[in-house]
Amino acid sequence: MPVVDVDPDELRKLAGAEDRSDEELKDDLFALGLEFEGLGDDGAFELEFAPDRLDRLSVEGIARSLRYQYGHDRGVYVPKTNDAEWVIEVDESVPEERPYVTGAIVRGLDLDERRLESLIQLQEKLHATMGRGRAKGAIGVHDLAMIKGRAARGDDDAPKTISYRGVEPDGDRFVPLDDDEERTPGEVLDTHPTGDTYRDLVEGLDRYPAIYDDIGLFSFPPVINGKRTEVDEGSRDLLIEMTGTDQWTIDRMLTIVCYALDARGGRIEEVDVRYDDREFVRPDLSTDTKRVGHDRIERTLGIDVPGKEVVDLLERAGLSAETVDAGEERGEPEVPADDVELETVPNRTQGPDTAGGGGRSGAEPDGKPVDEGLVYEVEIPPYRVDVLHPMDIVDDVGRAYGFNDLEPTYPDVSTVGGRHAHSRLEDAARDALVGLGFEDLLNFYMTNEAALFDRMGLSPDHDALGARGPPTITEPYSEEYTVVRTWALPSLVMVLESNTHRAYPQDLAEIGLVSGVDPDEPTGVEEHRSVAGVLARTDASYEDAKARLQALARAFGKTLETPPTDHPSFIRGRTAEIVLDGESVGVLGEVHPKVLVEHDLELPVAAFEFRLDALR
Repeated sequence: MPVVDVDPDELRKLAGAEDRSDEELKDDLFALGLEFEGLGDDGAFELEFAPDRLDRLSVEGIARSLRYQYGHDRGVYVPKTNDAEWVIEVDESVPEERPYVTGAIVRGLDLDERRLESLIQLQEKLHATMGRGRAKGAIGVHDLAMIKGRAARGDDDAPKTISYRGVEPDGDRFVPLDDDEERTPGEVLDTHPTGDTYRDLVEGLDRYPAIYDDIGLFSFPPVINGKRTEVDEGSRDLLIEMTGTDQWTIDRMLTIVCYALDARGGRIEEVDVRYDDREFVRPDLSTDTKRVGHDRIERTLGIDVPGKEVVDLLERAGLSAETVDAGEERGEPEVPADDVELETVPNRTQGPDTAGGGGRSGAEPDGKPVDEGLVYEVEIPPYRVDVLHPMDIVDDVGRAYGFNDLEPTYPDVSTVGGRHAHSRLEDAARDALVGLGFEDLLNFYMTNEAALFDRMGLSPDHDALGARGPPTITEPYSEEYTVVRTWALPSLVMVLESNTHRAYPQDLAEIGLVSGVDPDEPTGVEEHRSVAGVLARTDASYEDAKARLQALARAFGKTLETPPTDHPSFIRGRTAEIVLDGESVGVLGEVHPKVLVEHDLELPVAAFEFRLDALR
């Protein structure tokens, strides 16, 4: 999960918490879902958090959440914006693989070293998360003073224009960041370290994305900015431009950056974005609304809480809420929010805890709930890209209430939980493998087809263990993880490949998920647990692997047979089926030399793999 370095003194200042000690601050951050991972450079807090709250990728965003938690701020805040003085024109030459752009101007900043570092960290963290390594969205930050906008001749009041267009790989030249010589975009990819890192994002395109002002090319997204517009501590006005493959994504990334700079005293100025067939104003700071019922909040959190307090909690979570009657949702006459009766209760931060068990705190003397049937219409700020469902709002209510304040209760059911038979079998098999001298591993279930098939000398068309169509990921995050594995041995062999610097022998085992495409299954995918083991040593042989397997079968009262068979990943004549109680469930043998060479292994390897449920 993302880790952000935060200066605790700066965080205290921005959050209005100068009197909080480091330990108190850590507790406050943990209540928000931010885990302290240790101290970084210069005593900075290293904070890890779930990647849904991307607005907290900077010290400014974390401080905003703390201010709400402390009650310093309440409700939805939307920065004011000035009218647009700049235009981004999208030329028809823009590569169709990266057609979208957005932008904003931020004026009046007072950047020092720490503030600039925070902006750069936010930029890179957004690249790594929402931007998918700059593939889906890339951020360019420029010193506006160094950009000359094109304006209509003779019209000083006309908006200044920059253009997003395509450029030939050997076209216009510019000086990239961390360089002193003019280069074409193609030369940047060939000679610049940053160009080499991100070349795969544009390589193969007939024209590369580029942004021009009246002087010339100053940005080569998603690869690198030009040196002419580099931001430093003297920069006061910034142009934020973002390009990508999805308009919604880059617009939300822009919103998060604008909120962070607004917290630093920047004044947000709109930018007109003009395509051939449409025109709009950015940044998009419009809010969204969702509805959630009072009974759903109480039922999910297991608390009795008055409606007045729910509104208070939502405002302390950075949201705004109004109440409507549930009849409106059923098509009944609308009841104005002002006419909905809410019990007045003290603020939880100042008054008694209302989370105690027993009767409903929001009930009239006759026992009728005052707030029964309430529905909250909740306004969501534009930086909250994580709120997709009413349950996300319930989660915010729970965090503002304090999950540590919830009193645990036994479920009102007559059953007692216990380990599932599948889990008990897996634990027993794992214990037996460890007892036989194997080191237990847990590998990723996702991998790629080359690792599953090509490097193992196998094809999905073979009639062999592991040879079947793998479930594929439609939009993979990385080329390393494009499919779910069909067998576990490739994972163990890759561990051996990574451990060639370690001492031998290396006896490794894993019990993990494998799957394959199966149209007969309701989900289209068949999956089960597989037991795999490898023996890597100078004297590793078929007999060694069979001896371990025989002991494992005996421990579970199974009869083992090993008739000869062939498998492309193993040596012919040194390979056998694994037959337990008369059922063929796997393969056993010595790994083929071509597989060893492919993985840079210099010692022989014996291995086996079979279905876990065969031990039942």
